Parts: sequence; C-alpha cells; structure tokens
Amino acid sequence: MKKSFASIILATAVAVSFSAYAKDISVKITKDKSYSTVHADGELIKISRIQDTSHVIEGSFSKTSRPCPPFCINPLSIDDRVETVAELEVIKFMETVMYRGDGVLVDARTPSWYKKGTIPGSINIPFTTFEKEASDVELAEVLESLGAVERTDVNPVLRMVEIVGLMGGDDKTEQWDFSQAKELLLWCNGPWCGQSPRAIRGLLKAGYPADKLYYYRGGMQMWQSLGLTTIVPKGNSVASK
Repeated sequence: MKKSFASIILATAVAVSFSAYAKDISVKITKDKSYSTVHADGELIKISRIQDTSHVIEGSFSKTSRPCPPFCINPLSIDDRVETVAELEVIKFMETVMYRGDGVLVDARTPSWYKKGTIPGSINIPFTTFEKEASDVELAEVLESLGAVERTDVNPVLRMVEIVGLMGGDDKTEQWDFSQAKELLLWCNGPWCGQSPRAIRGLLKAGYPADKLYYYRGGMQMWQSLGLTTIVPKGNSVASK
C-alpha cells in the first residue's frame, strides 16, 4: 500500500513538472500528445521527441545498406497469428498493458546492442535464449519469469481435452501453462534486423500463445528516426523474477 501511494505521489509530481514543459513542445508525438511516461530502472522516464528540427541520426542507424544475408528486409508480418505494431501502439502498450503489470517490452537484441541504448521500460532477453531447446534450464527460467508455469505429469485424458481447445487448452502445452503469461512486445534494430523475428519464432515453437505476442518491426532505427527517447540501461540485461 505504501509503495502504491508513493508511486502515485511520484507520478503526480512528474506530471506537474512535465506540464510546463509540455506547453513549449513544438515536436509532439501526436497532435494531442506531447509526451508519455514509463517506469524504467526504478524511475519514471519521460518519452518525447527531440525538439531540434535539424537533428539527424548518426552512426549505425544512419546506414541505408547492409549485406543481405544476414541483414535482409523483414516482411511486415512475421507470422499471421502475431500482430505487427508501430510506434504509437508501442507507447499505448507502455501506458496500458505494461502499466497494469500484464506485459513486458522485450529488447531481443544481444547484450552488446542493449548496453549502447534501449527503449525505456525494455527488458533485454537476447533472441538466442528463446531459440534454446524446450528442456533448456535458461529458457525455462525466462519463461517462468514471464508468468508461464511448468507442468508435470499431465493426465493424458486432460491433455486430449486441451488439444481440442477446451479447458483453456489454447494456452497450454504438455510442458507449459501460459494462461497467466505476460503479453510480450518484442523489438530489435529495425526492418533489417532478424533478432526479434527469431525470438518470436522461438516463443511460438515453445508454445507461447500467439495472441500474447506483438512485433515492433520498426525497432530502434525507426524509434530513433522519429526522435523518440532512448536510455542507457542501468540494470541487468536479462529478465529476472
């Protein structure tokens, strides 16, 4: 209760301090939204756009051409069952699903990329983790941290009922119960980056429900090209309970 009250006080203070700033914003997120906020590394981070209208992207994300393979252009949809989203949907996910504690924004890149800078509120779970075998301890620990429950000695009759879609069977496999698993919004470096698509395919292979997965195709390249806030992370690179 005390923690919740403190969070309300902090959020109110941040809102008040940002209100004056919002009046002077000329580069908004949308016509009616100047900024958003998200919890990251134990503090509230304001997400807004760079106000310098002469600002340009530099470094890796300014490149237009990379050898393909491996840097090939990804299709809009990684899987027909998984929704592809853009920046406004990412921000809405932060404001609603993440705020309620029902979702996780997953930076699926390798730790070296993550440490250079990430989207506020993201947890780094490298795509290679999701590509491990179902019996792998590291994958099991990550799935549990995301709300999945490992199953043992499942009754064969019960499993047959689940397979036909009854008793919540769509969210269960013989090894995992994903009924209470978090919604995941995964991203990597952009339309040419295969890391989050590989993570999504690994999750689907493990039985993670497709309707709990989202793919932000634009990734860091589009996020930065729109001048949206990035941070250098302080905490650990891999999700923890």
